[in-house]
Amino acid sequence: MIRLVTNDYNDLDGGQEAGDALVTFVACAHAMLDPGTPEEQVRTLEPRLLAQLPTLRALGVFDLFAVRDPALAALLADEDATS
Repeated sequence: MIRLVTNDYNDLDGGQEAGDALVTFVACAHAMLDPGTPEEQVRTLEPRLLAQLPTLRALGVFDLFAVRDPALAALLADEDATS
C-alpha cells in the first residue's frame, strides 16, 4: 500500500488538472479513513474529496477502480444520488 509522506493536507488545492484531482482525492481519502484523523479535519477534507469527483468521473476512474471501503463508497453513492 502506498502511504503519503505528509500530514499537511492544507496544501492540497482543488486540482483542476487530472493528476491534481487524483492526488487530492487519494490524499483526502487516506486521511478521512485514518482513525487517528480528528473529526474536524475529516469535515474539512470531505468537500475537497467530493470536489474531485467530476474530474475523476470524466476520466473514467470509477469505471476502472472500485472503492472498497464501505463508508467511502457510501459517501460517493450519496453524492451520486444528489447530483
